[in-house]
Amino acid sequence: MLLNLTIGTLVIALTVLVHTLGLVALSRAMAAVIRGLKLGRHALARSFSMLGTVLGLFALHTIEIWLWAFAYLLLGAHQSFEEALYFSTSTFSTVGYGDVVLQQEWRLLGALEGIGGFILIGWSTAYLVAASTRHGPFRIGVHF
Repeated sequence: MLLNLTIGTLVIALTVLVHTLGLVALSRAMAAVIRGLKLGRHALARSFSMLGTVLGLFALHTIEIWLWAFAYLLLGAHQSFEEALYFSTSTFSTVGYGDVVLQQEWRLLGALEGIGGFILIGWSTAYLVAASTRHGPFRIGVHF
């Protein structure tokens, strides 16, 4: 149990670091794109800035899911990378189909991934709402 908690804490810390640095980079990149392409002028252009934001968030979650998948593979918790990636994706997103499961000794680690994924997806949702009112097509006072 202690090994699960230790490894889980380390991977969660790594994914939070990736998410933090990724959101900072995404914020800076989108601000530069919006300024450079003058996307703030039209509703359609602001919608394209949201598309970039969503794709950036998707890329961050992809990196985080892959980190978990590599951890499972290194621990021998899954037989192949495809299996580890599939398990990680369904666990991180809290879908949890249950058709691929961890061995009993690693079950707690899987649960920790679900909690971490839930928090990071929630954080991304909050970021997306803020971005949609800041540089996206939805303006405070107009749409809310």
